[in-house]
Amino acid sequence: MKLRHHVLASVVLLAALIAVSGCHKKQSAPTSNETAPPASAAAPTATLTATPTVISAGDQVELSWRTTDASSVSIDGIGQVPSSGVKTVTPTQTTTYHLTATGSGGTADASATVTVNSPPAVVTPSTSMSAEEEFKANVQDIFFDYDTYDIRSDAQATLAKDASYLVSHPGIKIVIGGYCDERGSDEYNLALGQNRADAAKNALVTAGVATNRIRVVSYGKEKPFCTESNEQCWQLNRRAGFTLDQQ
Repeated sequence: MKLRHHVLASVVLLAALIAVSGCHKKQSAPTSNETAPPASAAAPTATLTATPTVISAGDQVELSWRTTDASSVSIDGIGQVPSSGVKTVTPTQTTTYHLTATGSGGTADASATVTVNSPPAVVTPSTSMSAEEEFKANVQDIFFDYDTYDIRSDAQATLAKDASYLVSHPGIKIVIGGYCDERGSDEYNLALGQNRADAAKNALVTAGVATNRIRVVSYGKEKPFCTESNEQCWQLNRRAGFTLDQQ
């Protein structure tokens, strides 16, 4: 009898344990609200080259560039450009071209320098003239007809130009020489040469050249410019000649 009660008690206890365990619901595994982190954006890359890198002023240069993963690309001095391309430029001085590529992954840049050599200096022959050369270029001799000291019309035009130069250069003093051709006596030609020099002086003074800037001398036929005995040569010797006064 005691054994029966003991077995019955064990069965009741086992059933109770089973009932208690059956009252608890099985808990599901916890779920996570976290999501996988997004993949990071690729950083941009950029290259920029210049061809050639050394030029003379006025020469052209070809810029070439390439970028990746960039939404905006610009070159200083040029502005916005495509992600890759080629452009011809003509720098006037040494220039560094700077490219900036910007994307969601950051910024990249690249540079290319072009050296511009200055053109060689142009050496021009000196055009400066001595005072005597300038004088000769601006003050011309005048010529006379045979056996006269009258100022011809062509000589009047020449004297007007001579006077204009002398008036604008008040520091210059001159000598007017009176010359004759070989015909006639020495005495006669000395007097004729004096008259020719005086006639030229008077014309210059009338045109505004100060008298104290002019000295006259007669050479007669003693200092001919041409030594042949013909009219062409004689005409060259019948003159009033102008030189700088070195006294």
